[in-house]
Order: sequence, then structure tokens, then C-alpha cells
Amino acid sequence: MAEDKEADILERPKTHRENRKKNRPRRVAKNQAMAVAKFVRVPPRKARLVIDEIRGLYAQDALAFLKFVPNRAAGFIYRVLDSAVANAVNNHSLDAERLKVVSARVDEGPRIKRIHPRAQGRVYRILHRTSHITIVVEESEPKPRRVRRATRSRAEAARAARAAKAAEATPISAPETTEAVATVVSEQRPEELVPQELEAEEMKAEATASSEPASPEGNNKEES
Repeated sequence: MAEDKEADILERPKTHRENRKKNRPRRVAKNQAMAVAKFVRVPPRKARLVIDEIRGLYAQDALAFLKFVPNRAAGFIYRVLDSAVANAVNNHSLDAERLKVVSARVDEGPRIKRIHPRAQGRVYRILHRTSHITIVVEESEPKPRRVRRATRSRAEAARAARAAKAAEATPISAPETTEAVATVVSEQRPEELVPQELEAEEMKAEATASSEPASPEGNNKEES
């Protein structure tokens, strides 16, 4: 009886195993995908320091973040997240740009026990801890984009700057300048002069008075 059962199991076609895999219920929702890495040689405490930073981020932002994290666990987490995105795109036809990390956890795996020999026949225990990394991504609303203000192109801005610079650099002809100065001086009244100009005029008058030669009568009086 047992022999017949074993023969029946061996004679089952390969399609039976494939159908059984297809008919297996999903562990996540329809708009989600999952990836798991087991027995990773990274301590769970160190892996949790990294995985706490990507929980809730969009998948593309999380992948870009993990590329520049110097922690050794970031490389393993990057592979698991990349695998979850690939499962979502290839197996469930989800949009990679809309995927978001909804669940990310690190569970402790078995500890690999080693010893370190010490003096007097004693040994110290060495524990190599392992981790099970699980990441679930979900298709959500597209990432909001910043609304940029309507600005001129670089070419238009450069063109306008050159025109303004050229307008400032163009000199005014000499006749125009003299005529403009003459009209301004003629229109300006003495009472409208600036106090500084009045002081300059007074100082100039005093200088001219002191430079005039003294009269001969005054010289004679001084001699007498």
C-alpha cells in the first residue's frame, strides 16, 4: 500500500506542482508584493538601524537612500527591496514609480555558536547572529511633485542682461550733456541751491577778497 502511494507521488506530472504553487493563497493584498531574505549574516540590531529609515518611503527614494548608507546591512536590505520591486512589476503588473514601502521588518534567525580558547582550558562563547529581512511594497498614489514657478529660460535671461548692460554702457554725446547742464543751471534759482553749494560760493568770495592788494592809504597809516 505504501509502495503504491510512493509510486503515485513520483508519477505525478510537473504541472501538478506548478498548479499547486499557483493555487496557493497570497500572503499579501492584490496591490502588494513581498520579498524575504533569510539567514542573512548581519546582526538584527544593526539591520534595524537601517530599515527603520526606509519604512514609509517610496521604493525609488528608499533605493537611492540605501546606495549611500555605509552600513554593511544596507547592501542586503537594498537587494531585498529591489527584489520586492521586481516581483511587483513582473509578477503583479504594478507601477514601479508608485510603489511604497508599507512594511519592513527584521527578525532574528538562528545563532551560529563558536568558541574562543582562553587560558587554563577555558573558552569564551562567540555568537554570530543572523537575520530574516522581510519587505512589503504597495502600489499607492503617485508621488506629489513640486509646482515650479514659470520662469524665463536661461537664454532669455542672458539676452535681457546683455541688453541692459549695453544700454548702460552707451555714452551720451558731448553737445547733449552741455545743453542738459545749461538748462538745469538756468532753471535752478539761487534760493533752490543746495547748502553745500552756498558754502562753496561764500568760501570762494572770501578767498578772492583776501587775494586783492591793500590800498596805499592803509599802508601809510600802518607806517605812521
